[in-house]
Amino acid sequence: MITEKFIARLKVQPGKRFKLSDRSTTWAETKEVQRLAKNEFKKKAQASLRENLQSLSDAQDLLYADDRYSLLVIFQAMDAAGKDSTIKHVLSGVNPQGCQVFSFKQPSAEELDHDFLWRCTHCLPERGRIGIFNRSYYEEVLVVRVHPNLLEYQKLPPGPIDDSFWQARYDDINNFEKHLVRNGTHILKFFLHMSKDEQKKRFLERLDDPKKNWKFAAGDVVERQHWDEYMDAYEQALQATSTKHAPWHVIPADNQWATRMIVADVIAAKLRSLDLRYPEPDRTSFAEAREKLLTE
Repeated sequence: MITEKFIARLKVQPGKRFKLSDRSTTWAETKEVQRLAKNEFKKKAQASLRENLQSLSDAQDLLYADDRYSLLVIFQAMDAAGKDSTIKHVLSGVNPQGCQVFSFKQPSAEELDHDFLWRCTHCLPERGRIGIFNRSYYEEVLVVRVHPNLLEYQKLPPGPIDDSFWQARYDDINNFEKHLVRNGTHILKFFLHMSKDEQKKRFLERLDDPKKNWKFAAGDVVERQHWDEYMDAYEQALQATSTKHAPWHVIPADNQWATRMIVADVIAAKLRSLDLRYPEPDRTSFAEAREKLLTE
């Protein structure tokens, strides 16, 4: 369904100028897709998702058996962009024993007593597993950048909170991710790119639909008032931390069926690109074991 050329378009190219306003938030991301009717593309997307769910299930079994690599998938987005539903649908066919999902919300007192990477570090996936971060250490250059007063709770050494401070955090993240990749943890990073109008629509749905009331939090509307500041923080963070070994993918998120299809396709393509294979068993004892079983 998705070509390598299409996936390349979604990436934030390392070292190149990047503007979020240049990226589409809708399903009609490219001219070749725009030539399809929306309903036609939606049907193709849903069929592609089903195929990729099976592909992901098979690849995850092989990843577990191979036991040399792990995959870390990071989701970042504004509220209501569909992180939870994307994770739910894309990983619905994956063996729960081979997948771990962690959500990072407001840090605890213990977490604030450590460096900003600590609380995510001990949640990293072990070899053979897929780890999902619903938000991550990137909150420290997103939410915290929009609300720098939060740094007061981190009890940092004295120093100016200027551009060099944030650049140092970007450097720390890049070095951390480079270390992970060198040691066998491959990283996929997704920013679910939703328009401000679509977020408003989804917030109103949460207010109007009793089944979605539980999703609504008054703080979400407060944070919405900082939309432009968040877009600026995301733009800077994605450009500074999209690297060859851990690139960012900007995923159109106004249409959830398209978001799920694209994310599943990118993850499946990544797993297929790894040199995964079943370990060769020691066959010397096979004949003896077979004989014992047959003569029971």
